Amino acid sequence: MNPEINTNQPKENFFKEIIKFIIVALIIVIPIRTYVAQPFIVNGPSMDPTFNTGQYIIVDQLTYHFNSPQRGDVIIFKYPRNPKTFYIKRIIGLPGETLVSNGGRVTVSSPSNPGGTVLSDSYIADRHRTSDDFKITLGETEYFVMGDNRAESSDSRVWGPLDRKLIVGRAFVRLLPPTKLSFFPGEQNI
Repeated sequence: MNPEINTNQPKENFFKEIIKFIIVALIIVIPIRTYVAQPFIVNGPSMDPTFNTGQYIIVDQLTYHFNSPQRGDVIIFKYPRNPKTFYIKRIIGLPGETLVSNGGRVTVSSPSNPGGTVLSDSYIADRHRTSDDFKITLGETEYFVMGDNRAESSDSRVWGPLDRKLIVGRAFVRLLPPTKLSFFPGEQNI
């Protein structure tokens, strides 16, 4: 007596396993991409020399749910004039502060520091400096952001303060190019 062989069984098991794998992968990947970390590719010269076009970064979307953004953080946010577009800039001013720029040197004052402090900008290359003059006081949920390449950056000097709700997260790791691999790339104490 010859045993009967079912040729459909291996194919059915194979497809069931593939479907299970896809479902598990989606259950894991979608929440992480949505709430924890997200990849972005830098495009444009506004953050030169800190970040260059084509660099691949992972954005930490979780930290700002527990801590407030800080001065010097490099953040990714939704562009206020078109929230479908994402920008990368550095936080210069925090909620409630007054920023005054004279010839490109930024002084920050607040109720707790009425005399103000001139911000260190040693991370800016000489060729990227500007001689801007402005004065602005930020609201309770507003941040002032600028690109490290001040001469080539569309930032809060152009379109105004950034509302907290538009901040996606901070640059957590630069993956590409491999020679520039770093954690919290570009972070400065300013």
